[in-house]
Amino acid sequence: MNQSNRDPQGFLPLTPAVFNILLALAGGEKHGYGIMQEITTQAGGRLRLGPGTLYGSIKRLLEDGLIEESDERPDPAHDDERRRYYRLTEFGQRVAAAEAARLEELVRLAHSRRLLPRSFILREKE
Repeated sequence: MNQSNRDPQGFLPLTPAVFNILLALAGGEKHGYGIMQEITTQAGGRLRLGPGTLYGSIKRLLEDGLIEESDERPDPAHDDERRRYYRLTEFGQRVAAAEAARLEELVRLAHSRRLLPRSFILREKE
């Protein structure tokens, strides 16, 4: 099936591990260990993915066409040739954006129900 015809909503909700992997790759291509480091950094140390969770999720994301393996390699003198690099596909970006919008709506609902402090108001879409 052509990915441009696929509906990102069919993949939602994403697990926290999968969403964080997509967020890490939204910043550019990374190898597995680089993805794990990025997730730890972007979550302020509150989330750490183990290798089993990471590579199991990567396998499913590859099968679903949300990410792809990159043929581009950094300078071989500064890289291990066994590393595989991954990047988001266009469809993966659409799925990640749909999940972000879904989560944003949940935060707005939580705010309206006074579950979050007033200082946690999201800026309106511009």
